[in-house]
Amino acid sequence: MTRKSWDEYFLDIASAVATRSTCPRLNVGCVVVKDKHIVSTGYNGSIHGHEHCEEVGCLINEQGRCIRTLHAEENAVIHAERHDLRGATAYVTHEPCEKCAKTLAQAGIIRIVYRDSYPNPYNELFLKNIEVVHMPLVR
Repeated sequence: MTRKSWDEYFLDIASAVATRSTCPRLNVGCVVVKDKHIVSTGYNGSIHGHEHCEEVGCLINEQGRCIRTLHAEENAVIHAERHDLRGATAYVTHEPCEKCAKTLAQAGIIRIVYRDSYPNPYNELFLKNIEVVHMPLVR
């Protein structure tokens, strides 16, 4: 058996984190890593104390997106110490949406590794100074 790369290892952890998601539309997990140590994790879920999509249904906006939940990347940033985010890598099960791309960039993330595509034409604008790596799951 071949030893996994660090990128594969942390993407697998992001997939495990995604199993905590409470929105049935898309289970997303994010793991923020600095110097090969996990800084924080996040998954898409409702605000603390609020109902979850899986309990009361999704809250869909005009663009067809569920707005009941915070995204995995947002939760990972919120739960981390600010100084731990600068220079870190975000491992995400799905390509960040434009809002999460801006959140990660503003937090000081320098590298994003994601598994599943979620096409977003704005990411090249918001992530222009960040290394972005697409690593689809190979079976």
